[in-house]
Amino acid sequence: MTPRATTRERRKTRPKVGAQIRRLRTDRGVTLAEVAVETGLNVGYLSQVETDKASPSLETLAAIGRALDVPITWFFSEFIPPPFVVRGRDRRHKSSFGARVEIVDGGMPRSLRIVEASLPRGGRTPVHVHPGEEHHVVLSGRIRLSQGDHSVELGPGDYLVWDATLPHTAEQIGEEPARVLIITPGPQHSWTPSSPTVDNA
Repeated sequence: MTPRATTRERRKTRPKVGAQIRRLRTDRGVTLAEVAVETGLNVGYLSQVETDKASPSLETLAAIGRALDVPITWFFSEFIPPPFVVRGRDRRHKSSFGARVEIVDGGMPRSLRIVEASLPRGGRTPVHVHPGEEHHVVLSGRIRLSQGDHSVELGPGDYLVWDATLPHTAEQIGEEPARVLIITPGPQHSWTPSSPTVDNA
């Protein structure tokens, strides 16, 4: 590929932001002449930018953004990829440490892992460990979390975080099954399936 062809390809892939600039400017009731005064750019060039006949540099976009009182990222809002959504009905789940564990985040590789664990009445986990911090938010029911000499009872809305590399366990208490949102480091959680331990007394 020749240098000329390479330049042509780069031009094709440059995002076109002229329509966004023009729409914002007209919505604000600002004229091209006023933008020119604020940015130090000439009206002719600004007109070419708005019709995508000229590709502005980042410095130029920043100047236009200041003139229109928006951050430079505003001009690229139409190029933002769609968010990743996992519907509650579509969650994958598994049995782990005596709890039903639903993969809230869809299991995509990322820096956090988010799951929802459900413990039935009388359910408790064996003592276990895994890497990093473990954050808990109780969604419903009550749960007792124990680590070493520390034992804490939590209800709906309560939050607890601890070092999950130290042995710990969880136990459902009260009349209602417990549901807990758990956040740990990603991309994979080291939980392994385990048979439930249930106290029927």
